[in-house]
Amino acid sequence: MAFSNPEADDGEVLSEINMIPLIDVMLVLLIVFIITVPVMKHSVNVNLPQAATEANPDKPETVRLSVDAQGQYHWNDRVVSDEELTARLQAAAQQTPQPDLHIRGDKSVRYERVAQAMAAAQRAGVRKLAFVTEP
Repeated sequence: MAFSNPEADDGEVLSEINMIPLIDVMLVLLIVFIITVPVMKHSVNVNLPQAATEANPDKPETVRLSVDAQGQYHWNDRVVSDEELTARLQAAAQQTPQPDLHIRGDKSVRYERVAQAMAAAQRAGVRKLAFVTEP
């Protein structure tokens, strides 16, 4: 293959495609595939653990305890007295799984009433307690 000399340029353009680099790349790819295909067919035997197929436990109910502006307790929107609240909290603490207790306090109620509800829940053994607020 002859290259044109820039000093003796007769204006002729080289119109041949040089195939040598393309052939070199193809041969390298062929060798790579010849080597890797047998490696891919061999596999390693691995003893995988077996998953147990059991049902997900049901999520316990959520108890909504509200304290209104007058300081009355509402257990899931029903008015309850202080004694009845203690009895219901003890019954809820005995359930398996234990229900979540969400406390809502009116912004004008004395914090003492909310603190009494929290103390009653702690004495009863309720472990999941949350406060509900508005953004």
